[in-house]
Amino acid sequence: MPIGSDIHNMMLTLDSRSRLNNGLEIPRLGLGVYQSPPGRPTRQAVQYALEIGYRHIDTAKIYDNEADVGTAVKESGLHRDDIFITTKVWNSDQGYDSTIKACSTSLARLGLGYIDLYLIHWPVMGLSIKTWKAMEQLLKEGKVKAIGVSNYMIDHLEEILYDSDVVPSVNQVEFHPFLYQQDLLHFCENKGIQLEAYSPLTRAKRLEDPNIVKLAKKYKKTPAQILIRWSLQHGLVVLPKSIHKDRIKQNTEVFDFDLKIEDMTILDSLNEDLQTVFLD
Repeated sequence: MPIGSDIHNMMLTLDSRSRLNNGLEIPRLGLGVYQSPPGRPTRQAVQYALEIGYRHIDTAKIYDNEADVGTAVKESGLHRDDIFITTKVWNSDQGYDSTIKACSTSLARLGLGYIDLYLIHWPVMGLSIKTWKAMEQLLKEGKVKAIGVSNYMIDHLEEILYDSDVVPSVNQVEFHPFLYQQDLLHFCENKGIQLEAYSPLTRAKRLEDPNIVKLAKKYKKTPAQILIRWSLQHGLVVLPKSIHKDRIKQNTEVFDFDLKIEDMTILDSLNEDLQTVFLD
């Protein structure tokens, strides 16, 4: 599905992918493992997700569960090339040499041969360009298939675009109707950067909002499914997080309905700049 495609009447499935600006295809729905406890909980969550059809797992060095993701993927019996793995370089590892080293460490923990998407986790003042140059080198060496950023606003993106010929393939940010970053979405669409939504369920802080509950009843869906579908219809890659089998399964049951234009408009109007994730 191309970036910026029509937000309504999209024929999406769990197998749907978006083509990144370097030609790599990324599954539109992924499993996030932020705050998933290291060890068995993460392994079981990833194993179950892969079993029911997920093909996209999003982890990070700072989550301390890269090794568990790698183990679950290897034990799944699936071909490595069929699974899309994202991880991220943490703030204290930024800079040229330390980013190269951090990627090697993540590769060793994952044990999967290569990383599909490697992201700068947060913008760090004074280090973005050096870190990005390292990301370019990792891409050139084939250690990663695509590179991008996370938690970058327009000014952060402009800094990289000014100093580099390699446009980030992805920008992963918190995104949901209550943090509807419309200007950022349009900027990324215009630059060919795929926007990804983390915490698309507001970390459960707005699941009982009357507007969401009303739409859930209308479509005979859960509030979480309404929020995921909203992000999908805006052309985003969506990364709901859970370690519970029932919720992991429910989060895939968003491809048998379309939110109507008037209901998308209602959801678009709910923005209150609600951030649920902050850099400590």
